[in-house]
Amino acid sequence: MDVSNDHELPSADEDMEIRAVSAERLTFFGDAVVAIALTLLALELPVPEGSTNSEMWHSATSHRESYLAFMISFVVIAAHWRAHHRVFRHVTATNSRLTSYTMYWLLTLVITPFATDVIGGHGAFQSRFVFYAAVQCAACLLFILMVREIPREGLARPGTPPEIFSRSIRRIGMVALGFLISIPVSLVTHWAYVCWIVVPLADSVIDTRKGRRAPQGSED
Repeated sequence: MDVSNDHELPSADEDMEIRAVSAERLTFFGDAVVAIALTLLALELPVPEGSTNSEMWHSATSHRESYLAFMISFVVIAAHWRAHHRVFRHVTATNSRLTSYTMYWLLTLVITPFATDVIGGHGAFQSRFVFYAAVQCAACLLFILMVREIPREGLARPGTPPEIFSRSIRRIGMVALGFLISIPVSLVTHWAYVCWIVVPLADSVIDTRKGRRAPQGSED
């Protein structure tokens, strides 16, 4: 007795097409969530109040911590999106681990507007600062796990230079290091914010100088 199977397995070409569509949808979903996170940042900005120019200016300056936190968070989320864009334009397939890492990474970005409100508040500076820095460290760690998963599982387009992934891991790793170092520094001074800029910037300068020396070394 012959029993026909209505659920035939997809061919190799169909499977590749399905995996490619899944990767594309995951990328678009990530872009949408990042856009939402940036929008939430702006919605949380306090509006200056006052009936005179002097009152408006005084009200605006009283919210300077919130405006500074907004600018920092905007730059942080934008940096994550740029790094995500540089990597995922080479991704042609996905798997359950990459999807899970991406969801958790997006969660940290969605939490960032809330963390921005926290760090922009008054009092208990160390607690607010540590919470914000911890959220960003988690975001960087999850992004590194995402990037490592791609070449390890062959999810990128064939012929993609491995330097793309290693360079992205290094860049985000240095950003994470800046946030990590700032945590103990915040226990000593409110200038711990500087670590978020100095550490990645120093790595960028060193990387640029190495890039300039590389052609000279190849000519010898």
